[in-house]
Amino acid sequence: MKQYKPTTKSSRAKTTIEFRNLLSGHRPHKALLKGKGSTGGRNVYGRITTRHHGGGHKKRLRLVDFRFDKKNIPATIKSIEYDPFRSAFIGLAVYADGEKRYVVVPRTLKVGDTFMVGENAPLKSGNRLPLSNIPVGTFVYNVSLKPGAKAALVRSAGNYAEVIAQDSGYTHLKLPSTEVRRIIGSSWASVGEVSNEEHRLVNIGKAGRSRWMGVRPTVRGSAMNPVDHPHGGGEGRQGRGHRRQRTLWGKPAGKGQKTRRPKKYSNVFIVSRRKVGKRS
Repeated sequence: MKQYKPTTKSSRAKTTIEFRNLLSGHRPHKALLKGKGSTGGRNVYGRITTRHHGGGHKKRLRLVDFRFDKKNIPATIKSIEYDPFRSAFIGLAVYADGEKRYVVVPRTLKVGDTFMVGENAPLKSGNRLPLSNIPVGTFVYNVSLKPGAKAALVRSAGNYAEVIAQDSGYTHLKLPSTEVRRIIGSSWASVGEVSNEEHRLVNIGKAGRSRWMGVRPTVRGSAMNPVDHPHGGGEGRQGRGHRRQRTLWGKPAGKGQKTRRPKKYSNVFIVSRRKVGKRS
């Protein structure tokens, strides 16, 4: 992490990641870039559907491969690059047949290293194979929920899931949230941990830096009027007035409360619910 001399109030606590030591310095591959406009958190009618979105620097979308449908063809990492739309680093993978694709890279993969997608691929960082072929105790990322589906779980910086059991055609994974979930063994996953593990240590330091990232200010519910929020009202600074924390729409939120729908379709796949509260 890079820290700054406190020449201003905002630089006293600000920290950044030293990308120069972690990235290869290559420019993005132009054929895998795409323009993407900003909605400002508004829908087609111009109404705000996601609060606190808006502004921010202009960004170009990197077309990252999460389907991994090129099997048994080795690929070489030619560059490690920054992606403005995700916390993890991406790498430009050049397959033996000449095709180029962006992939989310694991922590230990460097420029010049190779990986392969295949049922009989070696158990090496970056390689991708079915969950049923991965032994207990292995860390995985880019986990798909169904055979042939794209990677949906464990894609953020520094994350990994642990294979803790193989049972009756299903693999039990301990996810970063501490939830233990059953996933069919014919689904695929990549071996290793996602890159950029220092991402969680970054201190934004000042409000302006959040605005550069497209995050608008958040007003506390207790600072509003009763008509605007369930926590609003009262003379001077007041408590929220009821036992459980609520959202703007009166639904339970945060502080370890359960917000999951009781009849959600995936309940049957959950072996152990996630542990709420602060994790070390």
